[in-house]
Amino acid sequence: MIKTTKYALFILSYFIFAHAFTSYGQSAQQQRHAYLQQLLELQETPPSHDAFVSYHDSTWIDWVERTGALPPNFEDMPSIPLLPDPLVIDEGGENIPVETRAQWKEKREWIKEQAKHILSGTFPPPPSNVTAHVLDEKMENGVKIEMIELRFGNNKEAKLTLELFTPPGDGPFPVFMTQWNHRGWAQIAVRRGYMGLVYAGADDRDDTREYLELYPDYDWSTLMARAWGAHRAVDYLYTLDRVDRSQIAITGHSRNAKQSVFAGAFDDRITAVISSSGGTGGEIPYRYTDARHSNEEIEFLVSRRTHWLHPRLRFYWGREHKLPIDQNSLLSLIAPNSLLLSTSIRENKAGGAPWAIEHNYQSLEKVYGFLDAGDKLGIRFRDGEHAVEARDIEAFIDWLDIQFDRSSMIPWENELVYNYSFDQWKELSGETVDPRDFPVIPAERAILTGEGGATIDSPSAWKAQKDSILADVDWLLGDRPAGVTASPIRRLTARDDYLNSFISRPEVSNGRSRNIAPYNALGDYLHGRLYYPTDEDGEMQTGEEGKLPVVIYLHRFSNTGFDATNVEGLFEDILSEGMAVLAMDLIGYGTRIEEGTLFYERYPHWSKLGKMVTDTRAAVDALEGLEFVDRDQIFLSGFALGGTVSLFTAALDDRIAGVGVSGAFTPLRDASGDVEGVKTYSHLHGLLPRLGFFVDDTERIPVDFPAILASIAPRPMLVITPELDRHSDFKKVQQAVGQAETVYRLFNSDSKLDFMTPYEFTGFSSLQKKKLVDWLHGQLKQ
Repeated sequence: MIKTTKYALFILSYFIFAHAFTSYGQSAQQQRHAYLQQLLELQETPPSHDAFVSYHDSTWIDWVERTGALPPNFEDMPSIPLLPDPLVIDEGGENIPVETRAQWKEKREWIKEQAKHILSGTFPPPPSNVTAHVLDEKMENGVKIEMIELRFGNNKEAKLTLELFTPPGDGPFPVFMTQWNHRGWAQIAVRRGYMGLVYAGADDRDDTREYLELYPDYDWSTLMARAWGAHRAVDYLYTLDRVDRSQIAITGHSRNAKQSVFAGAFDDRITAVISSSGGTGGEIPYRYTDARHSNEEIEFLVSRRTHWLHPRLRFYWGREHKLPIDQNSLLSLIAPNSLLLSTSIRENKAGGAPWAIEHNYQSLEKVYGFLDAGDKLGIRFRDGEHAVEARDIEAFIDWLDIQFDRSSMIPWENELVYNYSFDQWKELSGETVDPRDFPVIPAERAILTGEGGATIDSPSAWKAQKDSILADVDWLLGDRPAGVTASPIRRLTARDDYLNSFISRPEVSNGRSRNIAPYNALGDYLHGRLYYPTDEDGEMQTGEEGKLPVVIYLHRFSNTGFDATNVEGLFEDILSEGMAVLAMDLIGYGTRIEEGTLFYERYPHWSKLGKMVTDTRAAVDALEGLEFVDRDQIFLSGFALGGTVSLFTAALDDRIAGVGVSGAFTPLRDASGDVEGVKTYSHLHGLLPRLGFFVDDTERIPVDFPAILASIAPRPMLVITPELDRHSDFKKVQQAVGQAETVYRLFNSDSKLDFMTPYEFTGFSSLQKKKLVDWLHGQLKQ
């Protein structure tokens, strides 16, 4: 654990040093020192699960002090908001496409060096003196079981214990290799005709821990040391005539998936890799692990599992878009050997994020296609929580049988649950838009400028402008199909979707929750959960008039929907203010992932964001029908995606009493190259496909966030944008809020627009949540 006093003194010393160099004209070295200070100020200091960071260092601070390591000079590095392309050399610079095998070899070596520098650390070359000693040997039901100890290195001090299972027959056999705690996986493989091998490179038994001490000149991480141990197991397999050298597979789960990826990336003799729920450092790219998503971001992972990955990775927390490589780059090193990515679509926190994993997969498809090995890349989604079962291991071996040409009796299909691309949508919809048909609208143009350049100077004159803005919003949201309103909600129920058993939903100690659920649903047969305050007898606690204000809270980009991980305590705090909270999964998330998979096949001219807005307005309909709800005090709130949906909904629906959002937007017409910008909506998440036609002509986008914010006036609005949010162009967000403020002033309501800019990285921090709760309290009618 980091000692508070030492940590504080270290921060203070760096603060004093960096403060002297914060003026204009810093040298590169000064900028790096200043950024280190910034990082230290923003880091958490949680109790660590681990007692060391490296062989030489107990804490990350120790490592920084010993090595003198500094963050990169991010100002001089290209920004790559989307996944880096393994088939581009000098990305962000000359952007040279990889077109020959020689170029790929060059790029592959560069990726290896970057991976060693940032992710794995350096490691020794293969030893030339590996020897094997059989510690025990027996037969069991025709299977030969051997306990083997490998020795190698200086004076044979390094060891690795193996348990080897050889099935009946003459061989040569394919090999299913995994870690000590996955022995049961190997048992299934043996029944399928594989030689099973488990090695002592896992928490249950770890011979590789000593390698850090025996090879102190290398700065490798624990997971890389375990992977290097797996390489030594392969050394031994290569000495056995009963082994088919062309069919050596490695697999592992969670942290063991991470090491399996390292093992396959740095040893071509491993001809198949199965990464099972490896999460961050496994199948999920780091760019999609910040707080906007429901998985382990860099800071969370490295501050708790301090020695799994290299300490240098921590420098990139909050600056993931500056990583020169990402997990897709590391995984590309496995090509053209076989690779299977596997996880649960609703796995919470550690290993899920199917959307992010699919983006990794789609990037890797290009690499495997370039190497004429497209059939060697696979993806598999299951449902449930983090653990796997025998059915999953059997499926892994089904896939290996196909890869090793052993059997094709069981067909394999790489099924995606998001499977969206802008080009695919254009084909489905048949839509074409020429941006030149739209006028150029400079980003800085005043919102209070009407047709012909006339200044809008009254609320009545603003109405026509607002109507025009909302018409453009409706166009972007797509053509909503005709529909009918749901029946009034008759009662709340404890009835639940069984999928919620996989998801950690928020709990409250000062109230209770009940569901709006089938068969008495909101909107188009949708489920919602209402949290409300209770008195000492457990009865609903309403105001003096028997009415409850309600906040509709909309979640982030989370495969588990409105899970507890990002709103822990928030709902309780809102209930403490005498308000209720309605939460629901947005389409494509939580219990509604499958509903979103074929959305554009079903509704090619609508949009997912349009559906989200429609569902949110349906939630307002449902609340208005509940006799205990104060229909004049229905608020919207959300973080990231939820914030975006809240803004669009509030602009279109005057029933919303006010809206409070965090990390909800960055203006699109002049988005810098540091952010995803328009492609967030048109290419990455498929939220607003029509925006894709404007990617190269953003000044012709018909409507942008400044106008959407202004359309909410004069109702109360809280906008929170962390100053260091890498998804927002902070200065442009400030300008957007300033533009909206001109409309609030038109209504003499500029005090109703509240703008908070905490000095934080991307996220919805406890400070922000407190601000939101205080703001909501201030809106309540006394």
